[in-house]
Amino acid sequence: MSLKLYVGNLSYTTTEDQIRELFAQVGEVSSVSLITDRETGRAKGFGFIEMSTAEQAQEAIKRFNGYTLDERALTVNEARPREERSGGGGNFGGGRRENHSSGSRSSGGYSGNRNRF
Repeated sequence: MSLKLYVGNLSYTTTEDQIRELFAQVGEVSSVSLITDRETGRAKGFGFIEMSTAEQAQEAIKRFNGYTLDERALTVNEARPREERSGGGGNFGGGRRENHSSGSRSSGGYSGNRNRF
């Protein structure tokens, strides 16, 4: 069973080939994916590696977490499942504010006087 690893704190100049070569020292690398910005194409400084076995993945974590590559200490750990993201946009978490205090302000801070200026 293969296991996906998160690799962070990568230099923006690190290549997939460099990562593949490094992790091949502990076993077979099934895939390497360095994450880039959609709009600029610039590296984001992290990526994912899939090792062919869980044992190789654990060895890679032990060996390369904290390893210095391109003058940066790598962060290597088991990748978490991707979280669902809404594609809707527009709503940035503002939502309606509920006032749970027992004070006299029930308008959530809005005084109602729009013509102040």
